[in-house]
Amino acid sequence: MRISVLDTGSNTVRLAVCDVGDGVPLPVHTAKWKLRLSEQVGSDGRLGEEATDHLVKALNAAVETARRWDAPEPLAFATAVVRDAPDRADVLRTVHSRTGLRLRVLPGEAEARLTFLGARRWMGWRSGPLALFDIGGGTLEVAFGRGRTPEFVACLPLGANRLTNEFFASTDPPPPSEVAALRRKVRHQLRDVSARIRWEHPHTAVATSRTFQQLGRLCGAAPGRHGPFVERVLRRRDLRQAVDRLVPLSVAERAGLPGISAPRARQSLAGALVGHSVMKLSGVKALMICPWALREGILLRYLEDGADWWADLERHGESGQGLDATPVGTMVATPVVPRPLRMATPSSLP
Repeated sequence: MRISVLDTGSNTVRLAVCDVGDGVPLPVHTAKWKLRLSEQVGSDGRLGEEATDHLVKALNAAVETARRWDAPEPLAFATAVVRDAPDRADVLRTVHSRTGLRLRVLPGEAEARLTFLGARRWMGWRSGPLALFDIGGGTLEVAFGRGRTPEFVACLPLGANRLTNEFFASTDPPPPSEVAALRRKVRHQLRDVSARIRWEHPHTAVATSRTFQQLGRLCGAAPGRHGPFVERVLRRRDLRQAVDRLVPLSVAERAGLPGISAPRARQSLAGALVGHSVMKLSGVKALMICPWALREGILLRYLEDGADWWADLERHGESGQGLDATPVGTMVATPVVPRPLRMATPSSLP
């Protein structure tokens, strides 16, 4: 069985064509189209006609690529860049009329749950109670769970591109005052989420997303060409040094560092600041870089629960509620049996 999934993110449209053997999606072809949609958003947050035209062309190219690889219509979804747009309904109508695709818009909670599923399957049960961190362009997803699905998820407006546009848009490199202001916002937003992760005391902490992958490479992890089965670890002390290294550099200078691609160099500092802050405040000293994430989570759910689940996602979202039921910045938790509280204060963490 061959299947494909199509991801519309803040920077890139990505297609993955996979063969399925014993319920495991194995990639046979991947392709990407760099659109940088987040940089085309207007001052009012709208994507507008020009950005929508670029998106339509990329999606048509992706559908044709999937067809050439003998895959059916991709499972196409979009995340924060489309979800947050006031003209989202117009964009989705245009996409459907010009490509035939019904682009699903994932709620932030659904992103966290599906990403957790992908990471859990990759890491396996030996990883025990699992904490997940994913830095996207628009949001940061955090999840924790002991089983197949998470008991706690959070989607916060701490994406690398969002914060770059908010704090680092005018000066390159940014002044220390703006770096400090970004840190304050991140710490404030993470206060409750990080306290929950410390309380849960996970056995394993994993990171997904291109942002964390590039930070791992910057801190000495093996390059992508070595394949997905090489163990990659991002240590907090190394990321702390990387932040200090990035702060005084211009965007062009950051692009020359190992692991920092030119398209993502602009948002690399904000991503590093968020990554280090969430590790420190959550009491996590090391993260395993996990190659499976949201796309794999969607493929796994589709394979296990079928086309009906995918159709329901368009109407209700992953949580079974409306697409707008979980605003960015909220947390969703399944009740758990209380245990003795084990918590360290942020000031006591190294």
